[in-house]
Parts: sequence; structure tokens; C-alpha cells
Amino acid sequence: MKLWDKNITTNQAVHQFTVGNDQVLDMQLAAFDIYGNMAHSRMLQSIGILTEGESKELHKGLLKLLAEVEAGNFSIAPDTEDIHSEVEFRLTETLGDLGKKIHTGRSRNDQVLVDLKMYVRAEIEEVVRLIEQLVRLLGEKSEAYKEVLLPGYTHFQVAMPSSVGLWLGAYGESLTDDLELLLGAYKQANKNPLGSGAGYGSSFPLDRDLTTRLLGFDAPNVNVVYAQMTRGKLERSTLYSLAGVAQSLAKLAYDNCLYMSQNYGFLSYPDELTTGSSIMPHKKNPDVWELIRAKCNEVSATPTVIQQVTGNLPSGYHRDFQVLKEYLMPSIQKVKDCLAMTHLMVSNVKVKTDLVAKPEYDYLFTVEKVNELVQAGMPFREAYREVAKEIGAGTYKPNRNIKHTHLGSVGSLGNERIKAMMEERVAAFNFGKVHSALDSLKKGQ
Repeated sequence: MKLWDKNITTNQAVHQFTVGNDQVLDMQLAAFDIYGNMAHSRMLQSIGILTEGESKELHKGLLKLLAEVEAGNFSIAPDTEDIHSEVEFRLTETLGDLGKKIHTGRSRNDQVLVDLKMYVRAEIEEVVRLIEQLVRLLGEKSEAYKEVLLPGYTHFQVAMPSSVGLWLGAYGESLTDDLELLLGAYKQANKNPLGSGAGYGSSFPLDRDLTTRLLGFDAPNVNVVYAQMTRGKLERSTLYSLAGVAQSLAKLAYDNCLYMSQNYGFLSYPDELTTGSSIMPHKKNPDVWELIRAKCNEVSATPTVIQQVTGNLPSGYHRDFQVLKEYLMPSIQKVKDCLAMTHLMVSNVKVKTDLVAKPEYDYLFTVEKVNELVQAGMPFREAYREVAKEIGAGTYKPNRNIKHTHLGSVGSLGNERIKAMMEERVAAFNFGKVHSALDSLKKGQ
């Protein structure tokens, strides 16, 4: 069954090829499609296309379908093309000709777009909540280990003293910055395309501001041609913002893989969070971190894929856009999974507390020695050469009692500032507005 059916039988191979994976992926859009239908029905009543009674009957039918979705009992029939067709056909089965009126003044193109935008909006909220939890955890662990010195490296060479607290706090701030990109993607997603039709509007006097309010969008995509042009742009912006999160997690994963190895030995994890070898009985492999790194690197590549699929297309709708869900939806899930697993791992990290006591870390403190000489009155370049001379002569002695006091350093982590920035950025999404609008729509208010 197809919304565009004209009593012409489609070649079965063509049908299967064009439907693709939509029947599976569209299940993630089911609730959003129903909400979109609710708003559209209310709008059709407001402009006189539907009577109040008809609108109420449609709302009841849609509530029944939504209950099935929320209970996990909803499915798309094998011979139905997509979620949009399934909802309309189910309404027609129960309401007869009234169900056929739900598509008035609308194209499947703007249905797809409104569903995708609501889906992206909801998924970004889940990602933001997971980031919020992880940033709080990183802050707590940072404070707990702020006194534990850690070797800092440049070029994989011992460089200057860091601390476990400074290291973990850096990732808290990195993820906090990633919220900025997510907010930009969220703002793009939070604009209403409903009423753009196939990209050229409608001769019906559609009230697009009404559906915007009912669905909790910040504003409509004003120009109907541009509304359709957001296909591809929406997915690319979303995946680009997720790639930022993924890069933060991948870097943290790499650090953990290094720091868990015997040559570093800075930290460890309980046996149940590591895996073994089929041949080497001593192995405790960081497979979780390695898979986080791999999955996040996959996500980082997807904006380029989207660009390649859509970058050379003119305005207007093209079936090329259908394949974008196959990159968007799995990537979102990968980021959510990686955030959850990162939280699990960081929650259980075990840190070695005497990390820099070994002689191989003596040179971590050469800059400290230079600074001591400068504070005693020696010009910096002379102090630098003096310490270099001591190192060459083998007379250099490290002073491990470091005294860093400036903001963001070992002695003043600034975790409260990072936490405050994170909370401010989370609040900027204003998720409550969307929840309030959809709750009211569901209640028929």
C-alpha cells in the first residue's frame, strides 16, 4: 500500500528497492508522525476543512495508535511502504473516508521532514542528558583525584606534570563545548516544515504558525522551497555536532587504552569490565574503550558521507534523501551507546596514586626548576640554559612539590566553572517547551 497508489501495479523488484529499509527505520518515527497528524488535523479544523467533530474523531483514532506505539504494539504492515502510509491506512480502516481526509493540504515530503525534525529534536535531548550526566561524573572524579599527579606528554615524550583531576576535567570541558554544536543543530531541527507540501506550498490557506505552536517548534521554516532544502542539511548538521561529541569520546578512549597498558600503568578497571585473550591468560584487554574509539571514529566520518550524497543536488525533493536515515539513525544510537559505556567505565576507574615517583618521570619537573630560578631573579633564557646544563651534566635534581595556582591548572581546576557552563548550555535548549506543547496536543488542548 502506498500513498501515491494510482491502481497501477509496481514491479516487485522496484518496490523492494525503493522501499529499502524504511519499514524498519520508520518505526523510530512512529510517535512523531502521529503527533504531526494531530497538529495537522487541528489546523485543518481551524481553516474549515474539517468539522470539529471530524477533528475530534481523528484525534481519538490517533491517540489509539499512539498508545500502541508507547506500549510497543505498533508495527508497519509488510505490504505498507512507510510509517506515513501505515498511519493513514490505519485511520482509514477505523474511520472510513474521514481517515482519507488527513492528507489534505500535505505531501509525504513535509510529513517526512516534520517527523525527522521531531525525531532529531528528541534524540538530541537524549544525547544532551547523557552528556550532562557524564560531565557531572567527570567533575566528581576530577575533584576526587585532583591531588594525584599524572605525567603530561607532548610528542609522546614526558613533558610537564599534570594530574588525574586535570586530565578528567579536560574532558568535562570538552563535552561542555560540544553542547554548543549540538545547540546549533537543535535550533535547525526545531523549525517547522509542515505546510511546505512537496516544496511549493498549497492553495489551501494553511495556518503554519498554528502547527508550529502545537508541535512546540520555535518557528516555521518560512520559505517552502527552503523547507525542503533542509533535507540533507538537517542530517549533516546533526551528524557534524555528534561528530564533535564522538571526537571527545574517542580521544578519552585512546588515553584510557594507553594508560591501562603495562608500560604506563596509570589506571585499571575491574576484571568484569575488561576482556581476555584466547591464547594469553594474563590479558585484560580494554575492548570497551577500543570499541568506543572505533564507533566514534565511524560517526566522525558520516558528515562527509551525507555531503557526498546530497552536495551536488539542486533544490527540490529527490529520492536520494531517503538513504540519509541509514546514516543518521545508527550514528545517533552509536553516540548514545558510547556515552553510556563511557559513563560506566569512568564510574569504575581505579587510579594508581604514586604515578610520578619513578625516576623516569624526573624530567617532568624541569620547567618547575626553571621557574624557581626565574622567581629568584634569573632571566628566563639563562634559567633555561642553566637547567639544560644540569641535565647534560647529570646533576639535575627534580622538585616534585609543584605550586600551580592559576585558573585551570593542577592547583586550581575550575571544575565549578565547567559545571556552571554545562548547566547554562543545557538550559539553553529549553526542552521543557517541547514537552509542554506535545503534552497539550495529546490532551487535545
